Amino acid sequence: MSELAIRNRQRSRRVHIAHLKKILRTLLVDLLRLRDYEVCVHLVSSSRIARLNARFLGHSGSTDVITFDASASPQRDRIAGEIFVSVGDAVAQARQFRTSWQSEIVRYVINGVLHLRGFDDLKPGARRVMKRQENRLLRQLGQRFRFRALTRA
Repeated sequence: MSELAIRNRQRSRRVHIAHLKKILRTLLVDLLRLRDYEVCVHLVSSSRIARLNARFLGHSGSTDVITFDASASPQRDRIAGEIFVSVGDAVAQARQFRTSWQSEIVRYVINGVLHLRGFDDLKPGARRVMKRQENRLLRQLGQRFRFRALTRA
């Protein structure tokens, strides 16, 4: 049984949750061909993710995305977990990388899903492999969706 939830817990940007859900479902089902998933994405503020970062990872300060894997054992066609995305960090990094904050949100969600699939970005070689996958999936989703439509009027 597959379950997908998105919770908007921030107020800095108005996000079209239904559109983000369509993007995420396309990522999970069409591109990654997952048969079973339980994923909850939380859109949070920079201060909220900084508290999570300190409490669970022992790091100080904000970060773009934190993923918590809830699967009992790794399986290629099943994932379960929670992904916390900092909208404030997406806005700041979008300026730095000259892209849109909406595209950064999608990138962070992809990053979280890849972590749930067992990808690691702690070592340089593994980070390069993961980054290539992230970029490939972002391009594929960008061909199907307008990321700027994530802005809710």
